[in-house]
Amino acid sequence: MTNLLYMTNSYLKEFEAQVVEVTENQIVLDQTAFYPRGGGLPDDTGYIIRGSDSFRVIRTRKEEDRVLHAISSGGLRVGDRVIGKIDWDKRYAVMQMHTGMHSLASMFNRVTGALITGNQVDIDKSRLDVNIEKIDRPLIDKVFFETNKELAVDRDVKIYSLPREEALKIPGVIKLAEATPPNIKNLRIVEIVGLDLQADGGPHVSNTREVGQLLLTGVENKGKANRRVYFTLKRLYHDLHNTSIVTNLH
Repeated sequence: MTNLLYMTNSYLKEFEAQVVEVTENQIVLDQTAFYPRGGGLPDDTGYIIRGSDSFRVIRTRKEEDRVLHAISSGGLRVGDRVIGKIDWDKRYAVMQMHTGMHSLASMFNRVTGALITGNQVDIDKSRLDVNIEKIDRPLIDKVFFETNKELAVDRDVKIYSLPREEALKIPGVIKLAEATPPNIKNLRIVEIVGLDLQADGGPHVSNTREVGQLLLTGVENKGKANRRVYFTLKRLYHDLHNTSIVTNLH
């Protein structure tokens, strides 16, 4: 089982770990800050370093309770102690987009009652699918305007866990249409104070001031009562947490 460091600290750029499994060009670590692709978010890339040797992590994915790191060349062995370094500029851009998307989804729900039917986060362009009946550009513009007003309020983003049954009693904690949260004892909650609260497993910034402004770039019809909204960010702030953090081996 891989200890998922990113679940409690999205700002972890470097970490110590031990190789516990090697399969062809993939390794499993006892703990990792690399986020595996999933939930509409891209996976982390970066490096695994052993002494003077550096191995490029080109892909990260989760398989049951393990995180598999695909590396560009072999040479790592079970028992090796290593340092992981993620590509921070990419990760931080994803964090900004992800928190922005949560804020936008919450505002669509607040203004229109719409739920989310799909999403995809990328560094420069993202999309959100919402189940509204028709393209109403003035209404969508209003949602973006209200979202940007809320982002500018300087809201903290809190991450914590709640017992599953308790979390599911919270109105709006699941905003993805037809979504069933994982059948686990505790759910990870991401709360944008005063704006949004959702069960979620991805990395986020710690305050809305780090997001910037959402810019609407396009809208498409994607079937009955399903509209795809494309957006990007005008990033007003750079990384406010640019110090490296290293955690000790367990």
